[in-house]
Amino acid sequence: MNIKFYIPVIIFIIMLPIFIVGLSRDKSELPSPLIGKSVPEFTLPSLLDPAELINQSSLKDKFILLNVWATWCVGCREEHDFLVELSKLNILPIIGLNWRDDRDNALTWLNELGNPYALTIEDKAGRTAINLGVYGAPESFLINPEGIIVYKHLGPLTTKIWENRFMPLMGQTR
Repeated sequence: MNIKFYIPVIIFIIMLPIFIVGLSRDKSELPSPLIGKSVPEFTLPSLLDPAELINQSSLKDKFILLNVWATWCVGCREEHDFLVELSKLNILPIIGLNWRDDRDNALTWLNELGNPYALTIEDKAGRTAINLGVYGAPESFLINPEGIIVYKHLGPLTTKIWENRFMPLMGQTR
């Protein structure tokens, strides 16, 4: 028998577990090199008051949900009602990072749909989002009281995701 015949079969057998793991992985969980690290430094204006500058020290002293959003983002609209309801529960402050958006559109969005954010940061150039490793909106980061990123979620937040992924990391149950 010719060994050249078996080489593709052996390669396929070796690659099969890699394909299986890749296909079964949750697409909303993209590994982030920032998990376990401090929020990158930034100083950006508040969306509501551009004269007010906000920096990463605003993201300390309690658990914080940092939500990257934009008015042009379909998924952001999908999760917005959930964020408004979550903000009413006063579990933690929600900080909005308005990403590469038109300020007037963002203000109109918040006025019409409700403002779930304790603070809204305007990241017009997108630099802070890049430093956070944002791939696309919406993305949400759970930040612990020390200012360390403990979890990153891609896509719209839902009650199920909140209860199953975020609450346990904060030591809470339903």
